[in-house]
Amino acid sequence: MSSEVTLLPGERLDDLQRNNCHIIQNPDMFCFGMDAVLLTGFVNVRRGEHVLDLGTGNGIIPILLEAKTCGEHFTGLELQERNVSMAQRSVKLNGQQEKIDIIEGDIKEASKLFGAASFHVVVSNPPYMTGSHGLVNPDMAKAIARHEIMCTLDDVIREGSRVLKPGGRFYMVHRPFRLVDIITEFTKYSLEPKRMKFVHPYVDKEPSMVLIEAVKGGKRRINIENPVIIYGEDGQYSEEIRTVYGY
Repeated sequence: MSSEVTLLPGERLDDLQRNNCHIIQNPDMFCFGMDAVLLTGFVNVRRGEHVLDLGTGNGIIPILLEAKTCGEHFTGLELQERNVSMAQRSVKLNGQQEKIDIIEGDIKEASKLFGAASFHVVVSNPPYMTGSHGLVNPDMAKAIARHEIMCTLDDVIREGSRVLKPGGRFYMVHRPFRLVDIITEFTKYSLEPKRMKFVHPYVDKEPSMVLIEAVKGGKRRINIENPVIIYGEDGQYSEEIRTVYGY
């Protein structure tokens, strides 16, 4: 890790406990959570592949994927300028400039920015809520991260499909209550769901997240994998979370 780091007012530096990587975050924006960590554990990136993260926020997903996988190159696309700045500085801090690019731009324009069939893998941790779901945070930065204000689920999946190579893979973490919408949008844009894993806070509670892999032009067959349980009976992180995901 580079010894030099510039933190702006309100920012903090967090240790990711992976390959000596750190990340700059600002609680006034939107700090990463368990969903991003679980998504990077679910994603399969092969040697030589190029990966695009749609709505990268502070860059947590490309930073972790570069540290965890043997992918060739990782790109994060982010609309909010302050997030772009934090992500770019974190990449530089971690010495990942040769492997990660953080680009300021609109998800709705991804295929114009990068061109069709330009990535092997697309990942996204998009806003979960539509305008009619829940209270919208008065802080616009947090509202954009949580609600479909600047882009919709259709935008994310449409552009992800366009930039994927034939046979490329799209990975997403979302909320189970949007599952019908997600599968409908995937199939609309020639993305066939292939793997699905539910995430439960406790073994006896309903799932709070769902992880999905879809393949561009894939055949119709899906595998439902064993669920992830975040907490044990003692309220501490489960053994799987500690060992597999390193949380």
